[in-house]
Amino acid sequence: MSNNKTFKALVVEETSDGTFDKSIQTRNVSDLPENDLLIEVHYSSLNFKDAMSASGNKRITKNYPHTPGIDAAGVVVSDKSGTFSEGQEVVVFGYDLGMDTDGGLSQMISIPADWAVECPSSLTLKEAMIYGTGGLTAALSVQKLEKMGAKPEDGPVAVTGATGGVGSISIAILSQLGYEVIAFSGKPEQSDYLKELGASEVRHRDTINEIGDKPVGRELWANAIDTIGGDYLANLLKQTKAGGAVTSCGLAGGAEFTMTVLPFITRAVSLLGIDSVYIPLADKKAIWQRVATDMKLPNLENYCEEITLEQTPEYLDRFMASQTVGRYVVNVRG
Repeated sequence: MSNNKTFKALVVEETSDGTFDKSIQTRNVSDLPENDLLIEVHYSSLNFKDAMSASGNKRITKNYPHTPGIDAAGVVVSDKSGTFSEGQEVVVFGYDLGMDTDGGLSQMISIPADWAVECPSSLTLKEAMIYGTGGLTAALSVQKLEKMGAKPEDGPVAVTGATGGVGSISIAILSQLGYEVIAFSGKPEQSDYLKELGASEVRHRDTINEIGDKPVGRELWANAIDTIGGDYLANLLKQTKAGGAVTSCGLAGGAEFTMTVLPFITRAVSLLGIDSVYIPLADKKAIWQRVATDMKLPNLENYCEEITLEQTPEYLDRFMASQTVGRYVVNVRG
């Protein structure tokens, strides 16, 4: 492909007054970094990390101008490493994509070949992005609970941030696998939506914190998936049944929390970290196979809203204003 070929991309630029502007711009392939794998992107998705990058969060992205997008699904244009063939469908999430390497909110990306995996044959590129990082994080969370011995008959699983991308897919997967789910959300008006996903009960997220400073509370759920962090994570742990576990994958509620060790040493409760960015490639391939088989959700289109590349600036602002629900798939060529 000629380096003069043009394509569209979302570009975030830092202005002289320290603010950040988002716009759709025409770029050349020659503008992309020199890497082995060149991909024509068909779909991406929106995640909270993309919104932080697009808002100028220097903990996520250090250098601007920049194209966010931690997810991408598309077709191989060329691969100098020989790992993939021209025309092969691939998916990319994690590593540095969309952080300091120009990301998937673009019609073309150039990345190291070992960042990509073949798209499972039972998933379309769009379906792969309905999962995206959010859905894969949800699947990894459920899988980690399973590895700790979680079973549906143990009792309900609590899910925080229930209307978000990770929370919503977590509810749907858990329900499909036979678990009872208690959904916690700060958006009570979305209760019907959460029950349609599979939640058996919906509670306001702040009820988790009613335990206050008590070191432990009543055992209210067998296991939990936390997407918020902060006090919510601490208080989930305090109210988890003996032998249960809580996965942690987010920090919208804060990166720090304070609690005693009592839930760990008197109830053998486990805190499980979820990393969807730097997990080994073999593990990425394995979790993709699970979401393409026993974790594949019926009627996947119902779990997302499809938007165009031109709509991404508006929707990224919605993320920062907590005005989003579920998953958002970006048709970058629509």
